[in-house]
Amino acid sequence: MLLVTGAVLAAVGLVLLVAPRIPWLGHLPGDIVVRRERFTFYAPLATSLVVSVVLTLLLNLFFRR
Repeated sequence: MLLVTGAVLAAVGLVLLVAPRIPWLGHLPGDIVVRRERFTFYAPLATSLVVSVVLTLLLNLFFRR
């Protein structure tokens, strides 16, 4: 269990390192950005949906019996 947890954390770390190099990630239509003088609110709604669908499809392909 400890090895699986470590592998998952390593994979998440790699994704976070690669994520800034994906140009469309976080800039999709449907992502909400509100900028004020000293305040910025960011809600990546469309990006969250796309990532969720892609991960669901990939996990279903890998863990289907």
